[in-house]
Parts: sequence; structure tokens; C-alpha cells
Amino acid sequence: MKKIILLIAIIFSGLSLIVLAQTKSDELKSNKKKIEQEIATTQKLLNQTKKNKNTSLQQISMLRKQISNREELITTLNNEIFDLEEELDLNIKLSQSLDKKLEYMKSDYSRVVYLAYKNRNMIDKISFLLSAEDFGQMFRRIKYYAVFAENVKHQVKLINQTKEEIIKKNEEIILLKEEKIALLEGKEKEVKKLEIDRNEKTKNAEQLKKKEKLLASELQTKQKKRKELDIAIKKAIQNEILAENARKAKAAKSKPTASSATPAKTASKNEITLTPEEKTLSNSFVNNQGRLPWPVAKGVKVSDFGNYPHPDVPSVMIENRGIDILVEPGTSVRSVYEGVVSGVLDVLGTKVLMIRHGEYLTVYQNLTNISVKKGDKVNTKQVVGNIGKSPYELHFEVWKNNSYQNPNSWLTKK
Repeated sequence: MKKIILLIAIIFSGLSLIVLAQTKSDELKSNKKKIEQEIATTQKLLNQTKKNKNTSLQQISMLRKQISNREELITTLNNEIFDLEEELDLNIKLSQSLDKKLEYMKSDYSRVVYLAYKNRNMIDKISFLLSAEDFGQMFRRIKYYAVFAENVKHQVKLINQTKEEIIKKNEEIILLKEEKIALLEGKEKEVKKLEIDRNEKTKNAEQLKKKEKLLASELQTKQKKRKELDIAIKKAIQNEILAENARKAKAAKSKPTASSATPAKTASKNEITLTPEEKTLSNSFVNNQGRLPWPVAKGVKVSDFGNYPHPDVPSVMIENRGIDILVEPGTSVRSVYEGVVSGVLDVLGTKVLMIRHGEYLTVYQNLTNISVKKGDKVNTKQVVGNIGKSPYELHFEVWKNNSYQNPNSWLTKK
């Protein structure tokens, strides 16, 4: 009996380990699914950029992203295979423990049945009950028979349950082995694709090297245009702050008793004066930092926030106040949070949309069509415009008053 109790304890501890392993396995599968979806999106965009002879930098950027995704997927597959091997090993040990448990239970049951059979003629049940000294002893003897019979039935039930557990565990082991084989095959395919992508990236890099001066000139022109856009956007934000503060100040003078329209004192001319409602919206926006949805449902980030040498043309410094997301032509652009449209600009041949969320602003650049106008209230994930055929990169920024922020810290992790 002690051995059986010990075996049961081992089985229960093993089951708890399986539950933990299953949770980790579910997380890995979820992460793998996300990476596979991004690989599919990147591949689709890569195929589109290949059609355009003037998008060599986008091609190599896509390849770099694709290589990174494939490397991450292979790492995830390795982790999943490792966890699967551990789970498989644990299942085999549990199956062996169940076999031993069944062996002990059968042995114990056989002993009970044998003793009952051996003593069947020594004294029959009626005589045994009638030979009791009093009714109390007779009752206890009746109870003894009932308990004995119930225990025998329970033992049979436990044996059958254990047999079923063993069958189920062996089926799980077969499925785990099949899953492991499938994962190994998937890993082998990804390794081959990774090698193809690396070779293609090397080939493209060699071609870029030959026309580096031309590309550097193109990038510098693009950077100059971006700086002009940055200046125009900052000026528009500054003008909006001044105009909005003047309007609210005028409203406060005309309605001094209306508490809802009375703005708080402005810290400086670079900060917008907020009404209580706007302050609430601003706090709500802050509370969702790191959880804001992306401005497009599908896309790949091809240029990051900050100042850094261009990864393919190091002689050119990139100054990016936001992030650039490569998307399919015609992709819908959506607001990352509820707010009010504060500006619709047409600067240097590109349309720019600004949405205010209290003291914060989100800026959407390179739109072809804008479906909202200044003053409109928008909701989270509401479509506000779309991206055209060229350029099909959405430039996205986040501002606090007239100071830009890193969008990566605001958007949800992909």
C-alpha cells in the first residue's frame, strides 16, 4: 500500500509538471503563429517590392526583416522541440509508473480474491452473522461484509481506470512523437529558406555597393524632404496649440462660471491648455502606453525611431522622429486611440493627419486619401484614410505637446 501511495504521489507531481509544460508549450505555439504570420506578410511585401526596379533598398530591408523573422522562428522551433522532448520523456515515465501501479493493484486484488476463495467453506456468511454475541456485533459484521464488498468493487474500478489512463498516455506519446517529427521537418524547411534569403540579401548588398553613391544621394534628398516635413508638422502643432489656447481663454472669459469649459493654467506657450474632459482623455492615453494598436492591421516596420547610420548605406545618417511601416498599396490607416482630428495637412505632395488625445498627438503621414476632417471625433481603430501605390510606407509619430516621443514605447508589441 505504501508503494502505491508513493506511486500516486509521483504521478500527481508529474501531472503538475505536465500542466506547466503545456502552458509553456501554448505560449511557444502562440509566438510561433505570430512569427509565421509576419513572415507571410513580409514575403508578400517582398514579392511586391521585387516588381519595382526602384525599390532595391526596400527589398534588402525586407530581406533583413525576413531573415530576422526566420531566425526567431527557428529559435522558437528549437525551444518547442526541446520542451516537447521533455514532455515526451515525462509522459513515458508516467506511463511506466502507471504500469507499476497497475501491477501492484492487480497483485493486491488477486491476494484478496484468493483469500476470499480459500476461506469460502470455513464459515458461511449466515452462520458468521448468527454466531454474533449481540446485535451490535452482528451489525458490525454486516458492515464489515458491506465494506469488504465495496472495497473489492472499488479496486476493480481503479484497475480499469488505470488501464484507461495507460491507454490514453500511450496515445499521447504517439501524438507527441508525431508532433516532434513535424516540428523537425518544419525546422529543416525554415533553415533552407533562411539560407536562400541570406544568399539573396548578399547578392542585393553587392549590387547596392556598386551604386552606393547614387543611393546616398537619393537618401540625402529623402532626408532633406523629411526634415522639411518635420518642420512643417512642428509648426502646425505649435500653431494649433496657440490657436486652441487662445480660443479656450476667450471662452473662459465669456463663461467664467462654466466649470467644464474653464481650462487649467497653461505651463508654457508650448503646452496645450486642457479642459477636464481633455485631461481625462490624456490620462487614459498614458494609461494605455505600450498597449496601443498599430495604425495598420498588417505591415512591416522598415525604419526605426532615432538617429543612426543607414544599415545599407552607412555614409547617410537617418534622423527619424517616428517609425516607417511598409504596407500593401491601398492599406487602410486607423487611429491608434480615440481623440479629435486636430489637423489635415497637404505638405510637399503628401497628406498628413494629426489626431489629438489630450496633450498627446498621433501623426499619420504619406496618406493618399483622408476620410475625416478637422474637429471630427474618432474612435480607437477607426479607419481615417489609406495608403496609395507610391510610396506605400506609412510614417507614424507620437507627440506630447510639441515634443516627439518614441512610438515603439506606445504601440503594442507585435
